[in-house]
Amino acid sequence: MTVDPAAGDAHAIRRRSLTLALLTLTYFFSYMDRQILAILQELIKADLKLSDTQLGLLSGLAFAIFYATLGIPVARLADRANRKNIVAVSLAIWSAMTAAGGLAHNFTQLLVARIGVGIGEAGSSPPSHSIIADLYPPEKRAGAMGIYSLGVVLGAALGTFIGGLVASAYGWRIAMFVIGLPGIVLAVVVWLFVVEPRRGLADAKTHTAHDAMPSLWNGFASILSNGPALHLVMAVTLTSMIGYGLTAWGPSFMVRSLGFSVREISLYVALPAGLAGAASAVFGGRLADRLARTHGLHAQATMVAVLKALALPFTLGFFLLGSPVAAVLSYLAYVLLANSYLGPTFALIQGLAPVRLRALWAAITLLVINLIGLGLGPTLVGVISDLLKPSLGSESLRWSMLVFAAATPWAIFHYWRAGALLRRG
Repeated sequence: MTVDPAAGDAHAIRRRSLTLALLTLTYFFSYMDRQILAILQELIKADLKLSDTQLGLLSGLAFAIFYATLGIPVARLADRANRKNIVAVSLAIWSAMTAAGGLAHNFTQLLVARIGVGIGEAGSSPPSHSIIADLYPPEKRAGAMGIYSLGVVLGAALGTFIGGLVASAYGWRIAMFVIGLPGIVLAVVVWLFVVEPRRGLADAKTHTAHDAMPSLWNGFASILSNGPALHLVMAVTLTSMIGYGLTAWGPSFMVRSLGFSVREISLYVALPAGLAGAASAVFGGRLADRLARTHGLHAQATMVAVLKALALPFTLGFFLLGSPVAAVLSYLAYVLLANSYLGPTFALIQGLAPVRLRALWAAITLLVINLIGLGLGPTLVGVISDLLKPSLGSESLRWSMLVFAAATPWAIFHYWRAGALLRRG
């Protein structure tokens, strides 16, 4: 039976809000499953007798290598095949592997489970970015990506909240089951209700089915030859390295240096941080769309640079302030200002990408972000903390994390430079 292309396009547009909501919920589950170790790692450390370096590997490099590198072949598949199905299958895999982590009785078993989570999550973001870019035109894309990025802050916050409360009452293993298993149900919902739009639907110029599929080298070469895109990738990579290091080790820092319990972090820090991050993501996306309409796309990159500069003193304050209350308030201010970067960054990258390379550009960006940001951030924080422990004792983690926060001006420069090049272009 022949399907009317116009009817298919109209159906995709009618369902785009539902599709965006389900992709955001999938991203939410991705971050819950990815960040659940952060609130549990002090309990896991005591139970399995692990070092900070081993904990850093579990939440960083071991996960990131598989997550990032497998994103490339998945993106190549997503540029050819049904993206909705890829997201649904991937969600089912990583949810099952998160639950399997609760069965681990040593470092190696937990490592294998976390590698499985990384393998599953590799199939989530590249096809999701591509679907969203096909459903929303450039002037609405940053707002849509801002909504999608809610998955990061809400997933991390509610994962901490739910995981911490469950772990406090029933242990860290049950928390892994509670966080992981519902994702298998969501995978069925995604498969049934997310739409697969025509590629390039929301753009004025689209490709045809007869267009040649560019090679993987074309994807890398096209980013390297695009000045604004290259600076955006560098900026978001550095930002992610700092952010992943803080997110992975923030709860442990609050336990060791600020005197919080796992339950107190879940009740008094996780939800306010989630609300602040959500407000930042939504407001940042809408502000970016408005700035693009009134000043041009370059203003989006400049906006991120300004907000990150304003957030820097609060980032440093989280680690340097002696009072637990003041430190947490400083952390919430940092989240409110700094978490607006994802929507505008990914929207700009998708807008700069050739239509046939959108999923691949997203995967290449995520490859760099995750190998360096997610891979090195939490891992090096743990390594440096162990190295500093003989001289600084329990305060070694505080100063290890501060080293990463001090790299923020480097990221700010790249956002500013991307904006300057976009304004010229």
